[in-house]
Amino acid sequence: MTLKLVVACILKDTQGRVLITQRPAGKFMEGFWEFPGGKIESGETPEKALMREIKEELGITLQEKDLIPYSFISYRYEEFHALIPVYFTTTWEGEVQGLELQQFCWITLDEISQFPMLPANQILVTRLIQDESFFLKN
Repeated sequence: MTLKLVVACILKDTQGRVLITQRPAGKFMEGFWEFPGGKIESGETPEKALMREIKEELGITLQEKDLIPYSFISYRYEEFHALIPVYFTTTWEGEVQGLELQQFCWITLDEISQFPMLPANQILVTRLIQDESFFLKN
């Protein structure tokens, strides 16, 4: 089984909403929603990979010092096994744009059940809802 190292980020805005993006046509599980991020390339730390992916996909700049380690997901899809360190931040520079033609939206945790999330990301949604005290204080 192939192992894929990917990284994800929970971006929370000043209104208490989180950013999710929709997987574009032609990608694995197209149409599903996920927290933004991407593959960790050889020689990259998860933080550097996250900063690169977010810049490439959304046009915003993250700083490593602002990334709070939040969770870790290990999920077995039929095609591969994903290992996903997850970070949390409320700080970035720039305006979010869908640079890879993906849709994105800012939603509250109460609204998130209306969006079909990737299975690995659904685990994260459950953790966020259960860990509401972390989410509200940060």
